[in-house]
Amino acid sequence: MSELRKTAFYDLEKAFNGRFTDFGGWDLPVRYTSQVEEHLTVRNSVGVFDVSHMGEIFITGRDALKQVNYLVTNDVEKLVDYQILYTPMMNKKGGVVDDLLVYRYNDEKFLLVVNAANVEKDFQWMLENNKYYTVIENESSKYVQLAVQGPKSEATLQKIFTDVKLSEIEYYNFKVVKYKNQDIILSRTGYTGEDGFELYFFDNIATEVWTKIFEAGEEFGIKPIGLGARDTLRLEKKMALYGHELSDTINPLEASLKWTVKFDKKEFIGKEEVLALKGKGKLQKKLVGIELIDKGVPRHGAILKNDKGEEIGFVTSGTKSPSLNKSIALAMLNKGYFKLGTEVFVELNKKLRKAVVIKTPFL
Repeated sequence: MSELRKTAFYDLEKAFNGRFTDFGGWDLPVRYTSQVEEHLTVRNSVGVFDVSHMGEIFITGRDALKQVNYLVTNDVEKLVDYQILYTPMMNKKGGVVDDLLVYRYNDEKFLLVVNAANVEKDFQWMLENNKYYTVIENESSKYVQLAVQGPKSEATLQKIFTDVKLSEIEYYNFKVVKYKNQDIILSRTGYTGEDGFELYFFDNIATEVWTKIFEAGEEFGIKPIGLGARDTLRLEKKMALYGHELSDTINPLEASLKWTVKFDKKEFIGKEEVLALKGKGKLQKKLVGIELIDKGVPRHGAILKNDKGEEIGFVTSGTKSPSLNKSIALAMLNKGYFKLGTEVFVELNKKLRKAVVIKTPFL
């Protein structure tokens, strides 16, 4: 077995008593103290996630705008400079290669932030489908990334970036700011549903930036946050996780991401395949939210059945929500079971637990 990759923050995280796990070939902290405590820290104050495993791929050149718009389902042409777009990138059968963020610098320069486990796959896919005059470069190894999330994130970072008024960076926008003559990409997106910022920079200042952030957030009770709380935070807000809600065989319409697929665009990979599913009633399966009525915690892969014991779907992600104190899940259900209030049953430990389809996001 190959050795797990470590981020530039590994020793700092060890010093915080991080408990590590293998995540897509990276040795990353799953938690430091209690997952529930970390979750609530982000909901109520501010926490820091090491997301350096994420990938950064730049597409540049005179046709960069056309190329990026061809690769993804959402409409990149609607972006203005220093704006960000969430979008799936589909394969030629309509499944999802990855879901990603597009950062627009200008017509000729874009940054695509992709999921860690998919970096090489995404990069090769982009190269294979480079039909315009562009240069595509995988610069993931050059960057580290921290996500500072929670209602006190702006107040924390404003102490560090005093030359920038952070309140002027709108949601899904970014700026390139200076820190000791080095560029830091500072964006405002967030995979938690809370206000928050992402910082991309080179690893030579990793320790210094980490230390500055924790000093600035000390008065707010800032804490490092692990992958466990990252998962429960995003689930409460119905944010997709690739490999769960999205995959090579699940298309964006099935994943309830129709809003990210712009059919009025002239072209994008997979357009004809999903166009055939666009009409009302055509989807044979769809992602919905469920809440358990009976006791139990639904987990990824759990089978869903109807009152006759027939299999009707499966759980893509599930947890005991720390914010709501309820057992919730996202589930891919067959046609006929999408309607709010529909009763279904989750198979847990060979027993059927009653659940109901509810409105999302959960929080």
